[in-house]
Amino acid sequence: MPPALLLARTTLTEARRGGLPWLALGCLALATGLAAFLSQVAVTESRELQAAFAAALLRAGAAFLLAAHIAASLVRESNDKVLELALALPLSRSQYYLGKLAGFGACGACLAAAFCAPLLFWAPPEAVALWGLSLACELLLVGAASLFFAITLAGVLPALAATTGFYLLARSMAGIQLLARGPLAEESIAQSVARGAVDAVALLLPRLDAATRADWLIYGLPAPAEFGTTLGSLILYCTLLAAAGLFDFHRRNL
Repeated sequence: MPPALLLARTTLTEARRGGLPWLALGCLALATGLAAFLSQVAVTESRELQAAFAAALLRAGAAFLLAAHIAASLVRESNDKVLELALALPLSRSQYYLGKLAGFGACGACLAAAFCAPLLFWAPPEAVALWGLSLACELLLVGAASLFFAITLAGVLPALAATTGFYLLARSMAGIQLLARGPLAEESIAQSVARGAVDAVALLLPRLDAATRADWLIYGLPAPAEFGTTLGSLILYCTLLAAAGLFDFHRRNL
């Protein structure tokens, strides 16, 4: 087996033997329980409300669990000198980094598959399948960002905070742009500069607001062109993050 694939399998085994499956099971139970509670208090459209609430909670929970697992795993390897031991073997830095990314991407795919299961109670299978595929690509992007920050910042809390900030900003950037261009915004030089700064930041971030949307489960499937463009942008941004991480990893002195 190639070294990168062997490292990916080891990463997946580490996640399976750790606390990630139990935390994912707890997140599933919490989302399902809260969605069932909403069915008792909703006056109308209880099924749609349950699907939207469960989808949002499961998406956020999957992203946070994967980011926390990656940050804790890499910092533990660095503190225990496992990284130096691995690079002392006939294993290049590129193989190590890409193997880790593949392993964490497989963890994200497993989380996406597991988190799709409760949504079958409230949404058609084809909509859930597309939602799960989008979630797997989104988690691959989260894994690439968390891997980059964990290796660069070398700390659990800084890496987790940076990944969370990156994810939340990418999720909310469309709303921030809408507020900056809203009818209540004053036309001034400061407002124009702020609007330009917001647009510049938006160009540097992925459009996560267009991915893994709850309305796919409620109002119907997205257009094929829109869905393909969304997944393509996520994969492209993941590739850019992987390239940046490889560059930073190669220039570091261990």
